[in-house]
Amino acid sequence: MAFTRATGKHRRPSRAVRVGANVAGIATLSAAGVVAGVAAPAFAASPEEAPRVQDTGLTQAVVISDHVADSVDEQAQMQRGVAEQDAATQKAEDAAKAQAALVKKRADEAKRKAEAERAEKARAAREEERKRLNTFVMPIDGSFVSTQYHASSGLWSSGSHTGVDFHAEEGTSVHAVGAGTVVEAGNGGAYGNNIVIKHNDGTYTQYGHLSSIGVSVGQTVTPGQQIGLSGSTGNVTGPHLHFEARTAPTYGSDIDPVAYLRAHGVAI
Repeated sequence: MAFTRATGKHRRPSRAVRVGANVAGIATLSAAGVVAGVAAPAFAASPEEAPRVQDTGLTQAVVISDHVADSVDEQAQMQRGVAEQDAATQKAEDAAKAQAALVKKRADEAKRKAEAERAEKARAAREEERKRLNTFVMPIDGSFVSTQYHASSGLWSSGSHTGVDFHAEEGTSVHAVGAGTVVEAGNGGAYGNNIVIKHNDGTYTQYGHLSSIGVSVGQTVTPGQQIGLSGSTGNVTGPHLHFEARTAPTYGSDIDPVAYLRAHGVAI
């Protein structure tokens, strides 16, 4: 005949049931001779002595077994608690590592962005400086040509004007038309006080009849930098600036100064 058990949550047997089950199990072992020596006195006892079965080694074995079961349950619960605590600790450590990695990633990105911005600013500054150094300006602000290039006159030893004259009163600021290095600064004979500058593109410019010189040989200059003051030194009839463009630092290598300035972007 088959036995069935009601469905639902099963509870652990009570202490009394477990004791009974343990007694039955040990009694079975006794029948097989495993614990016969222990159980034998119980079978030989008289009816008056029957209640004393609880004092036998069998009962002690049952009680000890139940205590061991409880201890195993407690240990299992403790182990589960330790495992859960370890899992929580590991989870917290993993979260902290992930957060630290995220913070480091953001810091690295910010650093790369800042470095890229600095590099771009430096590049832009270099480009701006390059443009500035390649820029050419008028030698005298707001002036105009009073004597053209190659004008004929007995005033010049060559018979024609080797440069142009810019109108200027005595003591007017004279500027380097472009970046370069001063290769001559001093008395130039008929040119009076004069300055010759070698520019970065290999051309030269000359500034003559100056009342004073503000630079020296070997000095580098930038576009628009003041290099002296206009005057009337040398072979002149009045104050002005004699300006020449040359292919070499010496007299006789002159080229059209107006065309030279226009070729370098100066509106004249």
